[in-house]
Parts: sequence; structure tokens; C-alpha cells
Amino acid sequence: MLDKYLDIKPEVLEAIKEGRAVVALESTIICHGMPYPRNVETALNVEKIIRENGAIPATVAILNGKIKVGLTEDEIEYLGKTKNVVKTSRRDIPFVVSKKLDGATTVASTMIIAELAGIKVFATGGIGGVHRGAQETFDISADLQEFAHTNVAVVCAGAKSILDIGLTVEYLETQGVPVVGFKTEELPAFYTRRSGYKVDYRVDSAEELAAALKAKWDLGLNGGMVVANPILEQYEMDYDIITNAINDAVKEAEAKGIKGKESTPFLLAKVKEITGGDSLESNIQLVYNNAMLGAQLAVEFSKLNK
Repeated sequence: MLDKYLDIKPEVLEAIKEGRAVVALESTIICHGMPYPRNVETALNVEKIIRENGAIPATVAILNGKIKVGLTEDEIEYLGKTKNVVKTSRRDIPFVVSKKLDGATTVASTMIIAELAGIKVFATGGIGGVHRGAQETFDISADLQEFAHTNVAVVCAGAKSILDIGLTVEYLETQGVPVVGFKTEELPAFYTRRSGYKVDYRVDSAEELAAALKAKWDLGLNGGMVVANPILEQYEMDYDIITNAINDAVKEAEAKGIKGKESTPFLLAKVKEITGGDSLESNIQLVYNNAMLGAQLAVEFSKLNK
């Protein structure tokens, strides 16, 4: 039945069948995260970095209602230029598919599709989480529920700093999701290496990460893992500058009544505007850094499963 919906790129399918390393990639960053042509350039560079580190990239999207696992360069270019692409989370998948629309997958939907295809590692920028003021609005990203029951490890630069990071950490703990710091004991906050919140465990190598993942899933402990990989020091933003920019952006979003799936793109764009574009450069570099670690993790995990 899945063949009716899933279109797995031959190179990716062959790698999955042979138990080789594959890394899933989302497409929201192409359609809703960066301007053209930087979005396409970044997406292609991410795929290149994954290949250079021994794994096969599988960018995920929905094109004309077909769930694609692995895109061609032309398809990435198309997504980067097209305006009417639906930001697609778990709840949106059946409608984007049945209506034969184009969809850009979020963290949650990329996790779902990666698991359907048999891919265990996914690299992205930052995860969604509990939005500021959620005690009144209940605005909590679907990403967090996905971590609770979908067996995919997600390499990220922590939670996006536009969120309430403290509540995000608490929510993940309640759901039994391990939050692991790669060479850090503090959860990074996307643009910065620090957030003021501790991770559950620190690991210092991709081998150590892979061993923990294998033990988790061998024991039937369903759910994903947050692998928090801090942005490299030379690319991180000044903590006070980015904090003030985010606070100003959040106030403007509240004043304009911007909520739900529209809030993250609005806030990221506003932060980019306030910081004079510096946040975009940081965003790109942290994605590259996560792609490298994602590939290394996928390689080590594939070794343990042969």
C-alpha cells in the first residue's frame, strides 16, 4: 500500500535495502526558511556535505501529491522557486497527498516519512517546541509529540531560540525523549551555543551516539532522540543581541495576532531583518554542521546493524 504514496529515489532505496547510511532532510527550510537562491544553494550544499561524510542524502517533500524520499537537483530548484507550497506537518499530510498539492515537510512530517522509508537519522536546523505564552495559548509544536513515538534520531542545533526553551525541555522530559548534547552539557539555542538549560546526557563521539540509539530501539523503547549539536563558535551570534531581537520579534507577532504554523516563519524573518541578515548566515552554518554530524551518526549506526 505504501508504494501508492511513497516515491523513494533509486539511489536512496538501494542504500536502505543494503543497510548503508542514509540521512533524511526536511524541505521546509527550502520553502519557508530562506530566500531564493540561498535556499537552493544551501540545500544542495547540505546534500554534498552528507555525501562527503559517507552517507546518502534523502531530502523529503511532497510533489503533486506524491511523497518523495530523495529529490533531484531540478526538484530542489522547483521547491526553492515555487510560492504555493504547503507547510506540511502530521495533520496536513493526508490532505496535501489526496489533493495532489506540493508540500514542504516540517520536522514532524519528515520524521514520519523517514520512518516509513526505513531511515533512522534526520538532520535539520532546529526543532520546534513550546511557544512563549503557551500556558495560555497551548501553542506547542507537533514536533515534540513526534519525538515521543517515532523512531528517528534528529540532529539539530537545539530548539529554536524564538521558543520557550525551558518549557520545551520539560515537555520532552515528560514524554521520555532523551535530549543529548554532542560535546556539550548545555542545550544550544539555535543561533547561540548556550541557553541556560542542561541536556540529559553528553556524548563526545558519533560511535557513542549510535550505540545509545541501538540500545534504545533494541529494547523496544519507541520514540526519537534529540541530538543537540551546538553551532560552531565562529558562527554563533552574540547572546544579548539575538535575545533582544527575538523579544522584539515576539512582541510584534503578538501585536499582529500571528499564531500557529505562521509564527515561526514570521519570527525567523523578523529576526533576520533586525540583525541585518546575520541570523541567516548563522542559520546556514549550523545546518551544515548538523548535516556533517548526521552523516557520521548514520555511518556508525549502519555499522552496528550489519
